[in-house]
Amino acid sequence: SQPFVLPNLYWFDPDTRVLYFHTAVEGRTRTNVENNPKVSASVSTMGELLPAEKAIEFSVEYSSVCVFGNARVVDDEEEARFALQGMLDKYFPDYKPGEDYHPITVNEIKRTTVFAVEIESWSGKQRVAAS
Repeated sequence: SQPFVLPNLYWFDPDTRVLYFHTAVEGRTRTNVENNPKVSASVSTMGELLPAEKAIEFSVEYSSVCVFGNARVVDDEEEARFALQGMLDKYFPDYKPGEDYHPITVNEIKRTTVFAVEIESWSGKQRVAAS
């Protein structure tokens, strides 16, 4: 297997320090994780553009974090539902299951692979414009 970058939506559960994401039932991500669970992930946000008088001094505000850990396929149906619902709640906070959409079904859980990344370490970086 070869390391690769996987752009994906995710949800971080602060209570357990686990990062969740999902992909297809079969594919490169699942094969890689099953062969070697060591993973890293990077998340960043961009703020204001910071022009300057010299080209070399142009910059941007940002915050970023890199995490390192071990990924596993979530085989437990309840944990998979918990992770998927966490993602829905993160990205669609105004939509409620049972009101705005049908709740996640067992068949839907079987149509995706949910991964849990147990975080071993992380580091962050930030640039904020001087006031």
